[in-house]
Amino acid sequence: MTLDPRTPVLVGAGQVNQREGELEPVGLIAAAASAADTDSGGVGLLAAIDSVRLVAMLSWRYRDPGALVAHLVGAQPRHSAYSVDGGNNPQALVGRAAQDIAAGRAEVVLVGGAEAWRTRMRLRSVGERPDWTMQDESVPAAPRLGSTRPLLGAAELRIGLDRPTAVYPLFEQALRIAAGRSVSEQLAYSGALWSQFSEVAASNPNAWTQRVHTAEEIATPAPSNRWICWPYPKLMNSNNMVEQGAAVLVCSAAAAARAGVPRDKWIFPWAATEADDTYAIAARAALHRSPAIRIAGRNVLELADVGLDDVDLVDLYSCFPSAVQVAAGELGLPLDDPARPLTVTGGLTFAGGPWNNYVTHSIATMATALREKPGLGLITANGGYLTKHSIGLYGTQPPPNGFRWADVQAEVDRELTTVALDVWEGTGALESWTVAHDRQGKPEAGFLAVRTPDGARTFAVTREPDQLTTLVSEDIAGAAIAVRADGTGWLDSSTSTSELTKVGHAHL
Repeated sequence: MTLDPRTPVLVGAGQVNQREGELEPVGLIAAAASAADTDSGGVGLLAAIDSVRLVAMLSWRYRDPGALVAHLVGAQPRHSAYSVDGGNNPQALVGRAAQDIAAGRAEVVLVGGAEAWRTRMRLRSVGERPDWTMQDESVPAAPRLGSTRPLLGAAELRIGLDRPTAVYPLFEQALRIAAGRSVSEQLAYSGALWSQFSEVAASNPNAWTQRVHTAEEIATPAPSNRWICWPYPKLMNSNNMVEQGAAVLVCSAAAAARAGVPRDKWIFPWAATEADDTYAIAARAALHRSPAIRIAGRNVLELADVGLDDVDLVDLYSCFPSAVQVAAGELGLPLDDPARPLTVTGGLTFAGGPWNNYVTHSIATMATALREKPGLGLITANGGYLTKHSIGLYGTQPPPNGFRWADVQAEVDRELTTVALDVWEGTGALESWTVAHDRQGKPEAGFLAVRTPDGARTFAVTREPDQLTTLVSEDIAGAAIAVRADGTGWLDSSTSTSELTKVGHAHL
């Protein structure tokens, strides 16, 4: 086939880990960009960059980090931008870069990000700040890419349910209840899944933790594997205490050819889609489902005119086991197919979870994997609380129909939702729950998802020690929960099982 010179191609991928905190975040990105340039064949594409698009960083605040990175790598781009928060953004940035290249609005785009979180936390613990680059207000702030809409609704915020470490266990419990498993069975199930991810990380040279963890080790609480939010011990949580940078170079086929990038280095973005689930978690139709992943996943394959069986490699966003289980279920992927694992990196627990930037690492790793095993690779990216989704399909051959992109939000918005009650008082049925623990392993707060008699959803919190003990020791799905208007809740033993059917148990 005759290749359109504007066809977007990913030609270089670089990743950097540091253990001693030598580089600040923009330095890590520059190092990763240099590695990406070398990966492309060392043809000097960095000097041709006309746009730098970086993923939001939590380690340090810069006004225009793209300008700093460009200076460090010797580029003079005419455009730089910076994403808002969200793990969906690396894939979204690459997808939008491919759009711009195909439309002739850009020729060579650097997408990257980094975190030096471990150094930042180490210094904060002794009351110090890093001696990193400061940009004063004379530097114009880079334009922000992405939606700044709040990621939580009032029902969640009123009880302090605002951390991913507490929300994703609620999804885990909902998955368990829907599958009919006991708490111990689900813990073993997710432990086995995460052990598979650790096996992949063990052979990934860019993974932060390169060793195999057994399912039992992952699922068993211990001093080094304390409960974070029951039923998740530490090894089922994303590991943000890392120092990692990643960058990819995306350019037009014409630019790649001019620079002399060897053809076997070219990875083609085939298609990309974006969509969001309801920002208010209480409004979701079910806590173990994601209409946005289902619809965006189906559409990305349709845009490329391929089926799921045509996909050779997969990397599902893996901040917590529930995120992988939900995505796999919506996409129709088995969790235990040895021929097609659900990660190419090892996931955010083992490969590393540098806040918003994990998926830049997964795209870089996917590019390398596709060069070694030609075919198609699927990547999902997730921001918030299974909220914002971006999905990409990549291949070693040019897409027959050219790169295609779609925002499928209109279709997602036609899906059924649940009435979310910010303030409610009465007795409802327990749909899901989790218990946050302090650093000493002591339960401190129980978060309860409650269905009302008419099927609406509200959230409640309890801090009563006896209630917390029950929540972590008994399977009480569907139990009666009395909720006050202030958002506190407790197990209501005065309501019988037969009455629970009347108060919404059918909605669980």
